[in-house]
Amino acid sequence: MALLRKINRVLLVLLLLILCLLLHSTFLRASSRPTSSDHRKIFGKTAQNPAVSETDNVIPVIICASEERVGATMAAINSIYSNTDASVFFYIVTLRDAVRLIRRYIQKTSLKDIKYKILEFNPMVLQGKVKPDSSRPDLLHPLNFVRFYLPLLDINHKKVIYLDDDVIVQGDIKDLYNVKLKPGHAAAFATDCDLPSTHEMVRSIGMQTTYMGFLDYRKNEVRDLGINPSDCSFNPGVFVADVGEWKKQKITKQLENWMEENFRQNIYSSAVAGGVATPPMLIVFHDKYTTLEPLWHVRHLGWSPDAHYSESFLQDARLLHWNGPFKPWNYPAVHLDLWERWFIPDPSGKFSLVRPDSEN
Repeated sequence: MALLRKINRVLLVLLLLILCLLLHSTFLRASSRPTSSDHRKIFGKTAQNPAVSETDNVIPVIICASEERVGATMAAINSIYSNTDASVFFYIVTLRDAVRLIRRYIQKTSLKDIKYKILEFNPMVLQGKVKPDSSRPDLLHPLNFVRFYLPLLDINHKKVIYLDDDVIVQGDIKDLYNVKLKPGHAAAFATDCDLPSTHEMVRSIGMQTTYMGFLDYRKNEVRDLGINPSDCSFNPGVFVADVGEWKKQKITKQLENWMEENFRQNIYSSAVAGGVATPPMLIVFHDKYTTLEPLWHVRHLGWSPDAHYSESFLQDARLLHWNGPFKPWNYPAVHLDLWERWFIPDPSGKFSLVRPDSEN
């Protein structure tokens, strides 16, 4: 009888251990699958300038910083910081491997006085939403999709500015921030047809400026949208967002739905659309966005190593965007002087410019 009781106790202990292991395993699996309803699993606050705090009196600017392009982000930040007297708060979104590099870049250079917070993005949120594509793998970098999740960032602002890392701001960022969004609009973009001075550039390099260049109209899912293929497109690399309206309209969920639809049906691809981050934005925001002043997004500087804008036109531009494969920190590229004047050398030496006389 005593032996039976001892066996029962051992079995009970083993049962409890198995139960604990099952619960622990379930918890780990749940914590590794972030959802858009839980921002703590998508974004984590990792570092902040301890001398400042976020308030409603700052201009919040969201910009991403990948390890391989961190110098580009710092040049963009430097141009913003140097051309305004407004108080700007930078939300620098990155992956875990670049956090230490970014912190050092800021603390060891002239950017040490900026107000900032580093947010870590969890790429697991993109599982089942993005297909591998070899035509331009840089466009599939997880940080390209941060713009879809703006309301889930660890921030507290009603309105924010989002910028790609390959921009230079020549105007006062507060003028961009002060744009008034129309009622019911969650964002403001610059359209691809609104600046006559860029038309010649667009024609010369074969850029797409309509929905036909981004969506596959052979697919029923695209035709059923009822979007005219000749409607003017926009570039989502620079925009102002109304966070409250974004949440109200469930923009993030809509964008995710189209990512998942493309994963299943391939209704657009990086080969057709120049990337897979733009088409969902074009679909969700079609006819539902405020138009930015064109000089606040002068783009296509990175689409050709030969096509130049006039110097007088570039002087009037408030923001320059090197979208395309020919980036100004590499070579060849155009209008390098306008970008390089804001470049701050990497104190760690990991990021360096590629120039004709460079060994890199």
